Amino acid sequence: MTEDITQACQDAAALLRSVPKTKRIRIVSHYDADGIAAAGVLCTAVYRAGYDYQATLMRNPFTKGFDRLKTEQNELIVFSDMGSGQLETIESLGCKAIILDHHQYLSAQTSKNIRQINANLFGADGNYDVSGATLCYLFATAVNPANEDLAALALAGATGDKQFIGGVRGWNKTILENAVSKGFLTEKTSIKLYGETIEDALYYSVDPYYPGLSGRREAIEALLDHLQVPSTATLKELTTDAWTKIQSYLMFVLIKAGCQPNILDLTIRKRYHSSQGWELERFADLLDACGKNGSRSLGLSLCLGDGSIWNEALEVEKDYKQKLLDGLSGLEKGIQETTGMRYFYSENSSLGGVVAGIAMNYVLDEKKPLFSLTRNETEKEIHVSCRGNQQLVKNGLDLGAAMKTVAGRLGGYGGGHKIAAGATIAFEKEQEFLQQVDSLLVSQMKG
Repeated sequence: MTEDITQACQDAAALLRSVPKTKRIRIVSHYDADGIAAAGVLCTAVYRAGYDYQATLMRNPFTKGFDRLKTEQNELIVFSDMGSGQLETIESLGCKAIILDHHQYLSAQTSKNIRQINANLFGADGNYDVSGATLCYLFATAVNPANEDLAALALAGATGDKQFIGGVRGWNKTILENAVSKGFLTEKTSIKLYGETIEDALYYSVDPYYPGLSGRREAIEALLDHLQVPSTATLKELTTDAWTKIQSYLMFVLIKAGCQPNILDLTIRKRYHSSQGWELERFADLLDACGKNGSRSLGLSLCLGDGSIWNEALEVEKDYKQKLLDGLSGLEKGIQETTGMRYFYSENSSLGGVVAGIAMNYVLDEKKPLFSLTRNETEKEIHVSCRGNQQLVKNGLDLGAAMKTVAGRLGGYGGGHKIAAGATIAFEKEQEFLQQVDSLLVSQMKG
């Protein structure tokens, strides 16, 4: 296996070009912001190369999605932001495949029909250095260097995976610097607030989440009245003085809540705007909302440049954020705690993982990771999403390894990153799962 990720992408690009133009390229990606952006990069690159394509956005568990793939007659399938954890199943599909992944891998060895480009196999840290979308960008530019204009979309994916926390690094940094120098991105320092009015912007702010303010209209109206800022003012109508007052108060709220310095640094920071006009994190939030609120195709259409659906996506996002706000409100009375972890039950596994991530950064202290458990009565399965923080990772936390190890022991499956991961287990394994995970996490944190 080559040790150069760029050469590996060139080899994979050659495999793509070996497919006759009369054949359709199958694209399969994850359904979160990074996965949708990755699919957008691939679809655009494949189309520009002269191929028709069919794209599917999948969520965990992948079982049913892979069952459908087995019934298709595909010449080549490109998997993005997933695949390394499903290597055995992909091998069984019996067709050529390219895997572009940054999660934990099962094996470095594949059959001759499979090209596995996993960031972790090439000296890059899949947690921070490169995401699914930025890895797809490296592949896309290997197919055609002109695809470097897809940098903004790729970096939106990395932003959606929170890889900018603690500073941009690795391949993400290389791609970002090139995009800025080429004019694909412009830089501006600002706070993260967006909405039709300042009241809406504060109400729907979930990341950052302002305890006592986000999701609470009465508290927001009282604050704006105190600051002498009209609640119906649009963000463009706010004066410099009003912005200064609002930003100072929001920082005070986060400091009072005990947010870690690396999270505080994200509130007012350098932000990057695409030539299409959207800011990376803002676009990533929109994709994430579409993917996790049942509108995956809408998110992919945004990536493919369909501006006519922007307002429709905004409505999906509002509904999604209200669900997150409701979930965060429910955490106040629903968290259980063991020696090494905290956990709560959620009605929606996708939302539960996001709520856990927000709570870890803005609501709870940094001492233990937080798990969301969703009971799927139809499949008789429990879907688990878990989130940590960078301080816990520094202390030894590896949620991806914990999920992979314990779920595997119990006949389920799991994996992910050190800071964020997931698993699926059978109903009857719940208590055993919690006990084993707790024991493993305590062991990890002891070094």
